[in-house]
Amino acid sequence: MVTPNVDICRACARDPEVRAIVAGADLAVADGMPLVWASKLLGTPLPERITGADLIWSLSEAAAAEGLPVYLLGGPPGVAARASEVLRGRCPGLRVAGVASPARGFETSVEALADVREALVAARPRVVFVGLGFPKQDRLVRILRADLPGTWFVGCGSAIAFTAGAVRRAPEWMRRSGLEWLFRLASEPGRLARRYLVDDLPFALRLLTGCLLKRLTQRLPSGHSREPQRPW
Repeated sequence: MVTPNVDICRACARDPEVRAIVAGADLAVADGMPLVWASKLLGTPLPERITGADLIWSLSEAAAAEGLPVYLLGGPPGVAARASEVLRGRCPGLRVAGVASPARGFETSVEALADVREALVAARPRVVFVGLGFPKQDRLVRILRADLPGTWFVGCGSAIAFTAGAVRRAPEWMRRSGLEWLFRLASEPGRLARRYLVDDLPFALRLLTGCLLKRLTQRLPSGHSREPQRPW
């Protein structure tokens, strides 16, 4: 399960390998208000924005109700364990099969990757929240999903850190109005300024403009020519 936002869409537009990863997911939901707005401009509106930070709560509640074990993979040391405690406190009966906070760069080490894989397979969860950031988390899921074919892997970005309280999330009104990115930019300007302002903002504007023009073009009468009529 993938949760595309503007940054992920931008990556898909320029990288065929990343685009194939997203296209290969069983389910994709829009984690970004610009995508919701774009769908409305096209006349095919998405019902709502669904973020990884929201899914970790709703899916954990559902897993608790159904008795399905979950697994938390990602975040700095100790963060996944803390998130596990918070989730179990909010979702009575939730079974957490395991947690792991792999060291930075673990995916480039055969031994470290094998350790993560072995622990996950031994735990046999039914839902795995993978919070390692895109596209690292999604590349890892592509490797692991064959070992657990009956398991849902949810690429959830910073959701584990949000749940643990290690990273603050924007107020509800900013999330609803599409300003969560501004809150995160103010919180981590050094890390996010280039991504949000230089890369993502122009892409979002092009996306929305393109969707609007496409919708307007579709509304032209079927017999209307887009080229000036020649007299001959």
